[in-house]
Amino acid sequence: MADMSVKVCGVDFKNPIIPASGVFGYGREYEELFPLDKLGGIATKGTTLHLRTGNPAPRIAETPSGMLNSVGLQNPGIDHFISTELPYLLTKDLVILANIAGSTPDECAEVAAKLDETDVHMIELNISCPNVKQGGAAFGTSCEMAAEVTKRVRNATKKPLVVKLSPNVTSIADIAKSVESAGADAVSLINTLLGMRIDVNSRRPVLRNNVGGMSGPAVFPIAVRMVWQVANAVNIPVIGMGGVSTGRDAIELMMAGASAVQVGAAIFTDPYAPVRIADEMNEWLDSKGIASVRDIIGTVQPW
Repeated sequence: MADMSVKVCGVDFKNPIIPASGVFGYGREYEELFPLDKLGGIATKGTTLHLRTGNPAPRIAETPSGMLNSVGLQNPGIDHFISTELPYLLTKDLVILANIAGSTPDECAEVAAKLDETDVHMIELNISCPNVKQGGAAFGTSCEMAAEVTKRVRNATKKPLVVKLSPNVTSIADIAKSVESAGADAVSLINTLLGMRIDVNSRRPVLRNNVGGMSGPAVFPIAVRMVWQVANAVNIPVIGMGGVSTGRDAIELMMAGASAVQVGAAIFTDPYAPVRIADEMNEWLDSKGIASVRDIIGTVQPW
């Protein structure tokens, strides 16, 4: 068997596969299907300073080769996460990436400061959230806002900080460079692409929020392109995601420059997807005589 271990920001993962934030909850339900220690890590449900009930239904809809969602960061709040969910996860042999979000830079920093007092391994900052102090524009859509929120969170914690980038931008490489300069230890990408579908009979959008985040296999080529661009623009690790559904997909993202891979929408159609994908990667590496998964990182050879 190939060596599947990777290192991101000095943190050791037994394999590079991580269920993405928002698709795996806090892992409790999936442990009924397989041991969590088969995973390299888990990106927890996006957590905010206070409880959020999320957006009104309907808030999830299928699309060709993907799905739209506008859940609205439903979560129990950071205090509940720290007191109830985190102690359970810390008993498992995997890396915990606590995904956080907020409506202002100060709110994001306050959540990070609370996590700094815990044993969580890494913090993943979602900058696709709207900044209420800037008219509702997402933090991740401008270099200035992305850098500002990253700097605030960086100053609030000594934990390894991963900044999750939005693909709904003109140049994701520029955004990545701005958060790197503001203190990010790594970046993860891509978050969902903004999309919309309409029910032609009712003439209403299929989502109550009108628009939502597009994920699934349809976005995979975009993810590969953006991971490749960012990996060639920054000097910090990249965690790739976006439409990964097979071991070959994960290998492709790692060849594009990702040091680890998150799996999202695929889990909704196959709850065993993260374990299966890790196994498929291992089989491919063995078939090629490659001793370590680390040997494929960034090995794409552009024409």
